[in-house]
Amino acid sequence: MNLLKHAFLFLLVLLICNCKASKTIGGGEANFNLNAKQLLKENGKKKPDFKTLQSKLKITYSQDGKEQSYTVNFRAKKDEVLWISAAFSVVKALITPEKVSFYNKLDNTYFEGDYKYLSNLLGTDLDFQKVENLLLGEAIFNLNASTYEVSVINNGYIFQPKQQHELFEIFFLLDPVHFKIKSQQVSQPVELRHLQIDYLSHQEVEKQTLPERIKVIAVEANKETIIDLEFKSVTLNEDLSFPYKIPSGFKEIKL
Repeated sequence: MNLLKHAFLFLLVLLICNCKASKTIGGGEANFNLNAKQLLKENGKKKPDFKTLQSKLKITYSQDGKEQSYTVNFRAKKDEVLWISAAFSVVKALITPEKVSFYNKLDNTYFEGDYKYLSNLLGTDLDFQKVENLLLGEAIFNLNASTYEVSVINNGYIFQPKQQHELFEIFFLLDPVHFKIKSQQVSQPVELRHLQIDYLSHQEVEKQTLPERIKVIAVEANKETIIDLEFKSVTLNEDLSFPYKIPSGFKEIKL
């Protein structure tokens, strides 16, 4: 799998150190006395609020005993644009609420389409908001106290629907200290698919709580893919550009 696909697996499944005014969030006192409504209120207080974000992103990809690592530039304009560029702009990707697009100068190809490609890879319907939420450590499905129940298991809060969907199961693990999501999982037993996104550490950047390290585990039948993500040198609310133009003469590919 080439660099481009690695970057997109990161986006599917689905931000942060050495940076200005940032620090890894450490331990604290756990609170296991909150009900579902109170817990969601605390989680909502930590929802990221910024205009733009920029960082270096290290992607480590493992499959079939083989491991590869890449570092790319990542930029985001909240609710509008997600942008990735490899060194020397060899590979670029642009995701907006309307479409998904990327090109690869190594083989002079490009792709431009809707979210069907990303949805098929993940095995669940995706849109821009869900992809962005994955990157920011937010729930990909709307959490509310009326349709979800909460319990305490293994020193964490477990959120799950009061009635699971017949085709897939959803679970969210929330941290009892800072109330951010520690893990979110979507399982499709019939299809033998399982997606697990673990937020291994969080970081405070300009008073915003953001993921620092993310581990993605995607299983389909007997095939397992593991992607480790580390966001470095994150800055917020700078004036950013998102240069993107498919070079002339490139061949369109269908995915």
